[in-house]
Amino acid sequence: MITIDFDKTFDLRWGKINRNMSITEFNSLQFNGDSVLIRVIIKPHPDPLLPNVYNLAMGPPVGELEIADNIRLKHRESGRVFSTAILFAPTFLTEFPEMIIGLDGTDDLRATLYHSMFKVNREHLSEFFETIGVDWYVKLLRNQIDYSTDRHDLYRYYMVELK
Repeated sequence: MITIDFDKTFDLRWGKINRNMSITEFNSLQFNGDSVLIRVIIKPHPDPLLPNVYNLAMGPPVGELEIADNIRLKHRESGRVFSTAILFAPTFLTEFPEMIIGLDGTDDLRATLYHSMFKVNREHLSEFFETIGVDWYVKLLRNQIDYSTDRHDLYRYYMVELK
């Protein structure tokens, strides 16, 4: 279970906040003792059907401005990692209150993790955010239904905006 607590976060190494791309980084200790640099990026969602939505993603850095969000890491303090990443959302939304932040599970395991994280931390997160779940396939296939999709492919995208 991942507990979100904005009073228990990692120190951010650097950051920039603007409409094109907002970035910050922090180090996370792994179970094997290694410290891994984690980059958090907030950038415009590419789907024109989601105006004013910015996607929040995190993972080890790739180059200057990208991340590897498909790498499996074993964080010693997962709650602190997710708290730090999610805390970047109100920082961005305070600067741009008309925007919405979205979080997308890149695979079924992460989608399930995010769903349980939002569910378990519903009360705490509701102090800061209005949360919206998006049925991804209905949005993308407005006039069609793909009956072959697995139930894990639904409600994969969570959007938050400041209260």
